[in-house]
Amino acid sequence: MKILFFLTAIFLGGFTQFGYSQETFLSSENHKTALKNIPIIWEFENKAKLDVNEIAFVNWNAGGASSISGLIALETILNYTKGHLKWKNKSVLRYGINKQEDTEGIRKTEDLIELNSSLGYRTSKTSNWFYSAKMDFRTQFADGYNYPDISQRISAFMAPGYLHLGSGIEYGKNMEKLSVYVSPLTVKATFVLDEMLSNQGAFGVRPAVLDDNGLIMEEGERVREEVGILFTNNYETDIVKNIKLTHAVSFYTDYINNFGNVDVDFEMLLGFKVNNFVNASLGSHLKYDNDIKITEPSEDGSETEVVSGAKVQWKQMLGIGVEVVF
Repeated sequence: MKILFFLTAIFLGGFTQFGYSQETFLSSENHKTALKNIPIIWEFENKAKLDVNEIAFVNWNAGGASSISGLIALETILNYTKGHLKWKNKSVLRYGINKQEDTEGIRKTEDLIELNSSLGYRTSKTSNWFYSAKMDFRTQFADGYNYPDISQRISAFMAPGYLHLGSGIEYGKNMEKLSVYVSPLTVKATFVLDEMLSNQGAFGVRPAVLDDNGLIMEEGERVREEVGILFTNNYETDIVKNIKLTHAVSFYTDYINNFGNVDVDFEMLLGFKVNNFVNASLGSHLKYDNDIKITEPSEDGSETEVVSGAKVQWKQMLGIGVEVVF
């Protein structure tokens, strides 16, 4: 924890000094003239999106199950650029649900809380290389289950929660469109604040210590820290008019525990703009984390589940909805 607190203090301390560097407004008599000459250093944007998908069957000879699903998303971007400094901030909130005929209750299809912050400094305005410090945090809103079994949760708010905090170098001629970042020193903290999941040793934390009667002698670990190397790449481009490709990938490996065993997070999204409000999206999200063990039904047919180890996780999304930018 000392390493995490130390890097956090450095990261936030840089923001504090940076905040004090703002210039004051000129006198009121020159205010209007001055505003025209002041460059835009803050960029702010919100995107709110609602996707709805529905299918219904009535006396349909080929069969089928009626269903309806919805997803709501809010993305906020706040960037600061002045001189050799660039400070990028982004938050993403997403939650989706699905209700299908002949299934009990409503099921979750999407759940994300994501916060990103990056502070970069370059030695000259013509350089595309930045000395950067980055923070990335992810968790979820609600409990997760291995449907159709809802008797026991497999995830929850801050179980897991992931924090990456580090510094390195970053390349980007246009940082909002293309960014390549390498950090030789990044702390990864995995939070499992749910007591049941931490005692099980979920998401790589140390499980609880039990006595011969199965009683807990020492509770499971709530926070696991790693120090390693991080590589990320983000790219955004218009393939053709009204079709945008967004790509984000990250690779992380811990120096101490199983160096070379790489965590992978690769996301790609195609956005199709119909008009100023309606759009469609097709996305793919692939993940691999050796600390996340997948459970499967036992081969002997019993109700017990066995841990089969880490596996590639994949999610595919297709939706159409309304998006408002403000």
